[in-house]
Amino acid sequence: MDTTNLFRLDGRTALITGGSRGIGKMIAAGFIAQGAKVYISSRKADACFATAEELGLQCVALPQDVSTVAGGKALAAQFAEHETKLDILVNNAGAAWGEPFEDFPEKGWDKVMDLNVKSPFFLTQALHGPLKAAASRERPAKVINITSIDGLRLNPWETYSYHASKSALIYLTKRMAARLIQDAINVTSIAPGAFASEMNKAARDHGDAIARSIPAKRIGVDEDMAGAAIFLASRAGDYVVGDTIVVDGGLVNAALGTSIDA
Repeated sequence: MDTTNLFRLDGRTALITGGSRGIGKMIAAGFIAQGAKVYISSRKADACFATAEELGLQCVALPQDVSTVAGGKALAAQFAEHETKLDILVNNAGAAWGEPFEDFPEKGWDKVMDLNVKSPFFLTQALHGPLKAAASRERPAKVINITSIDGLRLNPWETYSYHASKSALIYLTKRMAARLIQDAINVTSIAPGAFASEMNKAARDHGDAIARSIPAKRIGVDEDMAGAAIFLASRAGDYVVGDTIVVDGGLVNAALGTSIDA
């Protein structure tokens, strides 16, 4: 058994939505460091091109808004102008909405559910051909959905649609995995905890305070997210199918509850 190259991604091609910043950018940098060619997409073209330039020649910008089915199909068409095969798809683009129960609007459901649940499904559908073209039993293609620990436990904020969307995506990961494994495509998810990003401004702006409530006593850093994604994308993760890896410093699975004496 040779484990020397278990985590290498040489010769593989990846596409990451929401790849210009935050968790998507962390994953993109990690994949490139392991030898992959990475296409990043985001709604803001300027940010997408700037990140691609920052990450180097192995990173290509494909700006696109994937919040609609048409947008997902357009991104798949853009990708097809460059490549015929796709080894790794990371569905990372997402949105959140927080508002009091009494005022929570319909648009706060539509925006979040469309981008967080429908988009990963329909973009994967649109890229099914290139994923199948890259896949084999010896080297399966990978789809990695970025979910959240908020799909596994409650946060203190009134983010009704976000909680529901991430729970839905965790279960959708299982349903997609059951179908796509037939094509040698492994579908998994990563549920991040507190990582500094535009999505998680609390971790970004109040990291020290947030860290006190985390069993590991720190918020996540780039290497934590990149490491989990590289594991799932590489040979090391080839036998992981349909599962969600929680990357949160212990909040979900190692946090002690409050006891009440009878």
